Amino acid sequence: MEKRAYEIKSHINREISVSVIPGHFATKHSHVSHCIDMTKVKSQLNMAKAAAKILADSFVATPVDTIITLERMKMVGAFMANYLSHAGINARQNIAVLTPELVGEKLILRDNFLPYIMNNNVLLLTASATTGQTVHSGIEGIRYYGGMAVGAATVFGGEFECDVPVVKLFGVEDIKDYCSYSAQDCPLCKKGVKVDAVVNSYGYSKII
Repeated sequence: MEKRAYEIKSHINREISVSVIPGHFATKHSHVSHCIDMTKVKSQLNMAKAAAKILADSFVATPVDTIITLERMKMVGAFMANYLSHAGINARQNIAVLTPELVGEKLILRDNFLPYIMNNNVLLLTASATTGQTVHSGIEGIRYYGGMAVGAATVFGGEFECDVPVVKLFGVEDIKDYCSYSAQDCPLCKKGVKVDAVVNSYGYSKII
């Protein structure tokens, strides 16, 4: 499967890249035609810093008190907080970076986290947002706990409506023939094409 992989680079900073594997993949929300491997962005110091800088640049004029990170994006979130605290209206702000528990799609924030959310300006950071469900659920959770959702940032995103600004490093338009389907309507399944791997925020597991 990895022999099919190819790399795409950011148009803004060529040092930022993700690996793309064409095939048939199952995620928690959909079946997709390509697996996007973001391990380097999430795990490597230099790439995480570079990605954080691009994402943070979109929010220098937005008040941010807290960044909620999902899908193993805490290192990128910490660098975003650092950049934002040195620029724009967030200069010298002591921005908090939190990773909540998740039960299904629901954010669970313990009492010790609540002071960082309630009546605060909260930015959501996630790795992937192709259908919009992760972003919508995260924003719903922020508002449920009394926070003010000011925006969302993601490494790879699709086109969907949202009532807060959504910034992405890569989009479905960057991958030729990228498709996403509900599991019930997946044409690959209907043709009998087997699923190559199950994909989640930790990576992919091949189905033998």
